[in-house]
Amino acid sequence: MKTIDEYIAAQPEEVQPLLNQIREAIKAAIPDTEEKISWSMPTFWRKHNIIHFASFKNHIGIYPGAEAMEHFTPRLTEYKTSKGALQLPYSKPLPLELVAEIAKWCYETGNHH
Repeated sequence: MKTIDEYIAAQPEEVQPLLNQIREAIKAAIPDTEEKISWSMPTFWRKHNIIHFASFKNHIGIYPGAEAMEHFTPRLTEYKTSKGALQLPYSKPLPLELVAEIAKWCYETGNHH
């Protein structure tokens, strides 16, 4: 897959609208970026990878990197997290404003991975 459109089209039908919402939230927060596929995931890029997202069986993974995860930890208590990733379960409403804020933070701080 070479584009985010292709990536989303290849996901289960019920997940596609959620992925589009994540994509739009990030795009609106950091419009001055390029979309591409990196590490097999939809990625927003500007001179380096800024943030990735991906679809899994029960959640959408957001990959802003370890520094961003550390910075936002206090606000992520209701989600499953790892060092560089946030899991958004399909069973909960998507925190689109928070995702946009994380993307913007990564962009503005030059945080990349």
